[in-house]
Amino acid sequence: MQPGLILGVFALIFVAELPDKTMIATLIMGSRYRPALVWIGATAAFTIHAAIAVLAGRLLALLPHAWVEGVTALLFAGGAAYLLFVPEKEEEEEGAEEVEVAPAGLRPIATAFVVIFVGEFGDLTQILTANLAAKYHQPWSVFIGAIAALTAVAALGAFGGRALLRVLPLGVIRKAGGVLLAGFAVYSLVALIRG
Repeated sequence: MQPGLILGVFALIFVAELPDKTMIATLIMGSRYRPALVWIGATAAFTIHAAIAVLAGRLLALLPHAWVEGVTALLFAGGAAYLLFVPEKEEEEEGAEEVEVAPAGLRPIATAFVVIFVGEFGDLTQILTANLAAKYHQPWSVFIGAIAALTAVAALGAFGGRALLRVLPLGVIRKAGGVLLAGFAVYSLVALIRG
């Protein structure tokens, strides 16, 4: 395992997940239920998604190196465009809708698990995790970094999301994440051209 890679994956996934609809759903559930129970359910769902993403990344790693670099650059660019150009109001509404369609009568852990599990399929951070696993060929380092970031964001959402949004508006978080992903897209494109 590589500590530097773990920290890099953590930083990237953390920033990408902050303005996401599943973080907003966690925030809403944390205000309706006991935050610790919401965090447990969300973390369980994120753990499964990170494992799926790393496995998908291992399959992507079988492709030629230039293809992996190209796909990585495209997905970073797509993620950057999404964060920079999709209005945060739309993400807030999607996050609220996910909570509303959660099955009624379930306990808070199960509700959080179902909402996050369904909402995270094909999500930006899941795609980024798969690409990072393919690019670096270090599945455990990528998994640990990704799950640590997702768990931290779930904790922020469940325990202190409303306070965080009072200090740092969602729009600022989204723009910072978009700029970071654009930088990674450029870096990946340069690596592809040089490689």
